[in-house]
Amino acid sequence: MTAQAAAAPQTPDLTWRRAMRLGVLGLASDIRDRRHDPALRNPVSARALDPRLHRPVFVIGAPRSGTTFLGSCLGRLPEISYHFEPRLTKAAARCMYDGSWSRRRGAAVFRLSYSALLLAALDGGRRFSEKNPENSFLVPFLAAEFPGAQFIHIVRDGRDAAVSHAEKPWLAAASAASGQRGMAGQLHGPQARWWVESPRREEFAQVPDIVRAAWCWRRFTEAALDGVSRLPPGRAAEIRYEAMVSDPAGTADMLGGFLGASAAGRDELRAGMGRARPDSVGRWRAVLSDSDITDVQTEIGPLLTRLGYA
Repeated sequence: MTAQAAAAPQTPDLTWRRAMRLGVLGLASDIRDRRHDPALRNPVSARALDPRLHRPVFVIGAPRSGTTFLGSCLGRLPEISYHFEPRLTKAAARCMYDGSWSRRRGAAVFRLSYSALLLAALDGGRRFSEKNPENSFLVPFLAAEFPGAQFIHIVRDGRDAAVSHAEKPWLAAASAASGQRGMAGQLHGPQARWWVESPRREEFAQVPDIVRAAWCWRRFTEAALDGVSRLPPGRAAEIRYEAMVSDPAGTADMLGGFLGASAAGRDELRAGMGRARPDSVGRWRAVLSDSDITDVQTEIGPLLTRLGYA
């Protein structure tokens, strides 16, 4: 068993088979959605049916850190084929993380999924781009399987990310009996996820919602930071959410240069990032009680300090 598998014990087979069935059905749904997307580009390129994956772009970061907004900005670039959290690879991420899949199997699933989505969008010849927070745990695997890939890690103040995350039902104690599932087949509720450290799995379900959300931010952010630190120059860029909000044009120019975007693409990035909301920065100060701040600080304080947020 790998060290990662020890940190994230496997879900019983029946439960995971169900999750993977949802993932495969989700791929079909993702393809259908793309084929009927009114924003699908016209005219269709002569290379529309080229399934090859040319220098993919992976947007990584903790949930509620701005990955969705950043991904939507990337989707404006004419050279990018952007896809929002494809269900199959979102579910498969756990299998690669815990070692229950071989690298060969994982590579086949990821490549086939991405190529199918590219073809469904008639976007052959463009750079495939996926926004998927779970990929924060798979940077070494993805970098090795896609040698030309680039990674964009967006980092947000963990207190703001936790406030935003706690407003969702995904990890909420009140969702325990809802029966609702996320895009990867995971039941909503406070139960420990595959990315929770093994010695603390029981604790995860007992802490307040805001602490679970902060815990999630820490785990995803640490994983992404560790993954991109192993990459050579030119393969990863870090974007601070707060900088994107305060200086969208400067952030767009930096990102456009990193990606080698066309002039038209850089203009689209500036236009997209210009829609960032300044009121989303620092919300934690008005939302969190003193006891909440203490609890959150206990869970993520060292990482906040490391990143210059505290």
